[in-house]
Amino acid sequence: MKTETALILEDLVQRRSEIKPCRASIQQAFEIILASQNGGGQVLVCGNGGSAADALHIVGELLKSFNLPRPLPGELQEKLKALDGAYLAETLQAPIRAVSLVSETSLITAVLNDTAADVIFAQQVLGHGKPGDVLLGITTSGNSANVLNAAITAKALGMKVISLTGPGGGKLKALADCAILAPGATTPLVQEAHLPIYHALCLMLENEMFGCDCGDTA
Repeated sequence: MKTETALILEDLVQRRSEIKPCRASIQQAFEIILASQNGGGQVLVCGNGGSAADALHIVGELLKSFNLPRPLPGELQEKLKALDGAYLAETLQAPIRAVSLVSETSLITAVLNDTAADVIFAQQVLGHGKPGDVLLGITTSGNSANVLNAAITAKALGMKVISLTGPGGGKLKALADCAILAPGATTPLVQEAHLPIYHALCLMLENEMFGCDCGDTA
């Protein structure tokens, strides 16, 4: 891991001491997603209510530049330019591959109406997921049925599962390859802890994939 990447996590736990017990699990989540990305995989993100908003936020940070420039690979730039796409070659940003499972309104309402509410995410995992991908399930209780069913489906497909929950972890903890148990005695407090955790995770991934190791003088 690059020095600057490690410093992002160190900075988080220094600023937010209550998150320090999550340090190892955040590191593990980073390593799981990075390995998936390096192998051509993607991360699928889901949650309900405020956690659905967090899922959208995470995907927004991953699919385009968050804090660093992300130039396209030179070969792709040349192919775009050859197709009169010089503007695209200069403007598009390299992604960290991610899919939100909370924004497909027509599909979600069709599944709600025609099948069952607790499979709205599982159905999408079945369609999008493949071995080597990662599911990030966000639920403060760890017991949201539609997130649990998504995790079961992901495991059946050979995907890794990361859970971002409250301190108990709920039923999702047992299904997760990595369980991040955020602090907080109430749902709002847990959600307040989720944001700096996933911001750090996104920054770490971006730095590792697109940043320089500016802190390494060896």
